[in-house]
Amino acid sequence: MCKIGFVDRIASLSPNLKTGLRIAHLPYTPVEFVNKNLKINALYAFLFTSLFFFVLQKAKLPLPLLAPIFVVIFILLFEYSFLTVKAKIRKREREINKEALFIGRYLLVKLYSGRPLLNALIETSESRGIAAKYIKEIVDDINTGNTIEKALNNAMVYSPSDKLRKILFHVNNALQLGIDVTKPLESVLDEITKEEEIEIKKYGKKLSTLVIFYMLGAVILPSLGIAMLIVISSFINLPIDLKALLLFVFFFGIIEFIFITMFKSIRPMVNL
Repeated sequence: MCKIGFVDRIASLSPNLKTGLRIAHLPYTPVEFVNKNLKINALYAFLFTSLFFFVLQKAKLPLPLLAPIFVVIFILLFEYSFLTVKAKIRKREREINKEALFIGRYLLVKLYSGRPLLNALIETSESRGIAAKYIKEIVDDINTGNTIEKALNNAMVYSPSDKLRKILFHVNNALQLGIDVTKPLESVLDEITKEEEIEIKKYGKKLSTLVIFYMLGAVILPSLGIAMLIVISSFINLPIDLKALLLFVFFFGIIEFIFITMFKSIRPMVNL
């Protein structure tokens, strides 16, 4: 078992870890997260190093090399565990960004219908989607005894989405100033709408360029390339068996997968 003092020192090297874990909705304290990953990564590093034992033995290399190999693998796995927190935050950010405008409009409709802000938040939290669940956390924070201003401020600090943070900031700011919430909320929703329209236009330009490369690399090159290879092989008597064709199919399948991943990664998470 890892000593607590050592784990504390490791956790202290990442001062933003506590905030990141809360934003990512991972139910760990920094010490628990570091302690858990130290144990798991040490086990995985040992398993990977065991594979290198047979490699070194077959290559007739000195076995003491296993020690630095274990250290390198362990460090890489441990660093990767921190990247998973950032990946989780990024995933939640994209999910909330997709619904932030809808949630803001839903909240605005409730306020225009005459609902008090607290009731509007409660009814908004009862709708569907991950953004509604985030509003539900604000309501739960209020139910624990915090004021609406304090709950909104906490939500802004731990929100993975800049769009939702803007909405909450304008609502909280209007509430603190004692003015009507609907006007600032409507203004920020119009601003977010324009930003999303710009994102869509940028996506269209990127998509046009990417489609050209996709047509060249994933459509024209496989069809013409294989056809030309077959024709050339017939002239130079180069045999092409089933294994070679399957290798080509596998290679172009990887290219297709890369393009699909790129299409998904650049797609803006908007819902106008």
